[in-house]
Amino acid sequence: MTYRDEIRPWAIFQCLHTGENICVARLRSRTDADAYASLLRQGGGKYQVMFDHPVVNQK
Repeated sequence: MTYRDEIRPWAIFQCLHTGENICVARLRSRTDADAYASLLRQGGGKYQVMFDHPVVNQK
């Protein structure tokens, strides 16, 4: 995961009828992600907002 992805932990996934999920956007805040997902849903399709932050290995 790149640094850019790390600072944008909220992801919007498009849920396809085949069962596949595609990440369409990554944002910094949940509020922004919810607002953008709402706009995407107006065009049709199923979108889900998820917190997708990498787990850091600690030894």
